[in-house]
Amino acid sequence: MITESQLVDLVKEAKAATKERKFKQSVELIVTFKDIDVKKGFAINEVVQLPKTSSPATVCIIATGDMSQKAKAANADSVIGTEELDKFGTNKRESRKFINKYDFFLADTKIMPTVGKTLGQLLGPRGKMPTPVPFDASIEAFLERFRSCIKVRTRASLSISAKIGDVTMEDADLAINAHAVLNAIEKKLPNGEKNMKKILVKTTMGKPIKQAQEVKKKYA
Repeated sequence: MITESQLVDLVKEAKAATKERKFKQSVELIVTFKDIDVKKGFAINEVVQLPKTSSPATVCIIATGDMSQKAKAANADSVIGTEELDKFGTNKRESRKFINKYDFFLADTKIMPTVGKTLGQLLGPRGKMPTPVPFDASIEAFLERFRSCIKVRTRASLSISAKIGDVTMEDADLAINAHAVLNAIEKKLPNGEKNMKKILVKTTMGKPIKQAQEVKKKYA
């Protein structure tokens, strides 16, 4: 059984186990699974909203007209329209460079078919297909949500890694984020927490710190 208090201890130990670097190191949560047949197409592809954030995710909005203007006014990290999509459709190298700049993509529902035709083959495998935004939706609300989100994704693998923050954050806040990710993962496992084998925490350059025992009981 792992609690938020125990997650705090894992975070503290992970921080202590890494040397100070010239860059801000991330803190990662790693979960390994058991009793899952990966040959049956096991996959997790979830967007998880973190309760505590220190550096917002980058969001690109694909829209035209009124929605494009609203996205710019809301200070989206990037706003592109159909012209840019057409250009990317003929230059895969530039498309890849552009896609790699952003954590999430949002798109006006009416131009989703165009997005699929021009960038779908690149966005899909990276788990970055845009979230559709209805014409009357609040762009500000969408941006606020996704800026505090992370993508938790694995395919045909018995482990998953997710960035829950960085070393400058409070230990308790990192533990709260780890707990949110664990809850999201549990819901997608065939047998919930019973499929969780180990929970580990590490910094970018540090060694993984694992819990003392395997997950056997509910952690919340």
